[in-house]
Amino acid sequence: MMSQTYKAIILTACIGMALPLQALAQRADRPTDLVAADLSIPEQVFIDCFANVRPDPDHNPSGARQQENKAVLLGCLQEANPSISNDKLDQVMDKYRPEGPIHG
Repeated sequence: MMSQTYKAIILTACIGMALPLQALAQRADRPTDLVAADLSIPEQVFIDCFANVRPDPDHNPSGARQQENKAVLLGCLQEANPSISNDKLDQVMDKYRPEGPIHG
């Protein structure tokens, strides 16, 4: 017989796997619709590109992690809108980052 804790872990894992990417991005406090609008791209493009980013769970990424994430995100976004610059991406992400701008 399964314990209640084990059942809860299985249920949580199943629910987590069923969440769409948009829900995951929103759960990370990212208003994907607003970010996408500011970048002049479809919301789904931002969601798909952001899915490849590894945000720091403590909201304090190392400089190397910031650069790695930026390279992944910016390159992907520029495929949809080549006019997105590094500065523009920083401006938009800082605008919607709940913990405020990251400097590093």
